[in-house]
Amino acid sequence: MTETRQFGRTTLPPEQARAVRRAVKWEIFTIVYTSITIAVIALVVGESQAMRTAWIEDMLSLIPQFAFLTALIFVRRRPTRKHPYGLHRAMGVGHLVAGVALLAVGLNLAVEAVTGLIAAEHATIGTVQLFGQTIWLGWLMVGVMVVVIIGPVFFYGPAKSKLAPVLHNKLLYADADMAKADWQTTAASVVGVLGIGVGAWWLDGAAALFISLGIIWDGFRNTKTAVVDLMDQRARTYDSKHPHPLAADIVSYLRSRPWVAQAGVRMRDQGQVFHIEAFVVPHRRKVTLDDLTAAAEGIADIDWKMQDVVVIPVEHLPREVDTGRRAPG
Repeated sequence: MTETRQFGRTTLPPEQARAVRRAVKWEIFTIVYTSITIAVIALVVGESQAMRTAWIEDMLSLIPQFAFLTALIFVRRRPTRKHPYGLHRAMGVGHLVAGVALLAVGLNLAVEAVTGLIAAEHATIGTVQLFGQTIWLGWLMVGVMVVVIIGPVFFYGPAKSKLAPVLHNKLLYADADMAKADWQTTAASVVGVLGIGVGAWWLDGAAALFISLGIIWDGFRNTKTAVVDLMDQRARTYDSKHPHPLAADIVSYLRSRPWVAQAGVRMRDQGQVFHIEAFVVPHRRKVTLDDLTAAAEGIADIDWKMQDVVVIPVEHLPREVDTGRRAPG
């Protein structure tokens, strides 16, 4: 068995290093932007349950940014005897924390919405004096929600979704995905407020329930993804939709070596990088250290994410290894 010179490496190639810097800037921008919108919504939230739920959803949306920035502090640390694999898992832990928080609060909000509907709670929205004019507060609520949606849907949501695949970062992808879907929260809260205005009191509770179901779905989806990654499932793409194609590339590369008869790989996602265990069945009984070292370095050169690579000669391939078939699974 041999390992590459990249074992435990924590530095990134130039493209990924630039992407990280841009991601950090967007995360800081998001925190500032969302903090301002939370303060503005607090001024007009009133008694609308839909508005309160949307307000809490805005607060929850800060969790992924803080989780990402905190995880970055740890993943940059080099491996030690205490943590021989490095601290790349910090990104997955941050992903799990964000998912569980969303799931727990979403469930609580859904229960409140259902309870309010069953109890037939009639919310009321009063008026305010603004520049000498009496204005229905509901119009201010609608105006604020329409304005605050501009940031997540048109600016930082799309920007992060472009950076997530470059960094193979599922936490950043989840953050971007939630931001792009914020228009649903806004639409639901506007419907709830206008429902109160026209006397359809139940629309407010229904809108709150719709928003909370969206939070539950985000929480469930992210919790599930984070848990299965931490349980070392077969490495998948940044959006978790497909097995990662690099496994097939590794097997194809190994099979191209003249001394390799069969090859398979176990590839697990460490957060932003992969841990590779490549198994090879050689044509001959003796394999040189140079052959194994060259194979490990060749694998590491395929893609920047392969930072922990070991090559293991075996008589028979383990049944669990990926043999390069690109079928989903």
